[in-house]
Amino acid sequence: MALTIYHNPRCSKSRETLALLEGKGLSPHVVEYLKTPPSQAELKRILKALGMPAKDIVRKKEAAEAKIDAEAMKEADLVAAMAAHPEILERPIVVNGEKAALGRPPERVLGIL
Repeated sequence: MALTIYHNPRCSKSRETLALLEGKGLSPHVVEYLKTPPSQAELKRILKALGMPAKDIVRKKEAAEAKIDAEAMKEADLVAAMAAHPEILERPIVVNGEKAALGRPPERVLGIL
């Protein structure tokens, strides 16, 4: 799998993370996840690479607006909700092979390069 960033161009941390990668001479595959949401299978791979449960990458405000209670949901149900409502995903997420990192702060992604 190539270096991939799940990116929201309206998010400053996402833009900073992309700029950081490009500043290292890397050209990641950019997935604007609001336009092209990851499937449930992709989300499961991302979560495995992150080593996190789904609830740890949920944006609380956006989840509340979508009436999604991440804390009360089973993992599989939450992954399905994320696929259906990609706006609840924390961003950016960078995937490099079998490793992934949440770019908050952006420098965190350097550990998977």
